[in-house]
Amino acid sequence: MAKEAQKLVANNKKAFHDYFVEEKYEAGLVLHGTEVKSLRMGKCSIKESFISIDNGEAFINGMHISPYEKGNIFNKDPLRMRKLLMHKTEIAKLAGKVAERGYTLMPLQVYFKDGRAKVEVGLCRGKKLYDKRQDIAKKDMRREMERDFKVKNL
Repeated sequence: MAKEAQKLVANNKKAFHDYFVEEKYEAGLVLHGTEVKSLRMGKCSIKESFISIDNGEAFINGMHISPYEKGNIFNKDPLRMRKLLMHKTEIAKLAGKVAERGYTLMPLQVYFKDGRAKVEVGLCRGKKLYDKRQDIAKKDMRREMERDFKVKNL
């Protein structure tokens, strides 16, 4: 079996800093015309985006895909709401979880898999300030240990 080709377009580091990611799902992304070319060039931002579920359908809001330079009249609104393609059972499960207090859906990354645009959706729970401080302290400690290890091995 051949290895699947994945090309990362955008990554949401802020989601991992502000939320605990409990589950991950893969969803297809409905794009129009020149948006695909813009995405292939890496002109995408998902930092301020979030995912909502309306009438049994999942949508990504706030995802910015820059207009394609040579697209003229065929370009769409860069911040328009885009539909996500997921199984009905997955959407129902996620809608139930989001109805619980403290859960939200965040896009974690946008990538191309076998020529199709995909979004990795994370079911997230918000971090408190002390959780963020603990993560920063762990990261600093790990950096110090790596620095010490590097000095000893020279």
